Amino acid sequence: MTSSEPLRPVTRSRLYEQVVAQLREHAEAAGLKRGDRLPSERELAERLGVSRASIKQAIVVLEVQGLVEIRHGGGTYLLKNSLSAEPVATLVDRRRRLPDVLDAREALEAKLAELAALRRTDEDLAGIDAALETMRAEVEGEEAGEEGDRLFHAAVTAAAHSDLLAEFMREIAEQIAESRHESLQQPGRPAQSLTQHTRIAEAIRAQDPDTAVAAMREHLETVRRVRLLDWKPGDEEV
Repeated sequence: MTSSEPLRPVTRSRLYEQVVAQLREHAEAAGLKRGDRLPSERELAERLGVSRASIKQAIVVLEVQGLVEIRHGGGTYLLKNSLSAEPVATLVDRRRRLPDVLDAREALEAKLAELAALRRTDEDLAGIDAALETMRAEVEGEEAGEEGDRLFHAAVTAAAHSDLLAEFMREIAEQIAESRHESLQQPGRPAQSLTQHTRIAEAIRAQDPDTAVAAMREHLETVRRVRLLDWKPGDEEV
């Protein structure tokens, strides 16, 4: 008998996905909140009856999603008030397309920053300043700053006065929002992004296109440094 599909080895489902679900249930049952520590890997392995390797893989998935922080030698701590994790398949799909999204952002937004420095009006500057204030308030309130970030990049786009480039940005708005969320989950990233946005704004205000481009590229290079892109889902099979 022949088949167009090759036979593949029979494997168990990803055990670490089941561990992630168990950790989420444990956090809810124990009432764990932001800043609380999970049990040690050894204790979790014993209680769940799985290897410590499976526990490590599950914790890495939670780390990639910005839900926990692994402190070397100090345990694993919640960064949110729950461990509600998205499906791993969704995570893998986002990891696959994220590099292309970041490439597109660099190509478009570097040019937008240049044009904004050349074409901005006083009204445009007011919009940029308002966006910075929104993000500053979010960061000071220990929020991720996603709305302020969105408003800032929208204000720079508007200041460029390029209908076609603005249309391109609208076309990939959903993917940009995904990359924004991914970046701002990184520890310390919201405050860092606010500082970088301020440098971009200063260059636009000074009508210095070269500095605006350099500042935007530096910012987007930082956006690229996310834990998700270091994660190799193929290594997580158990």
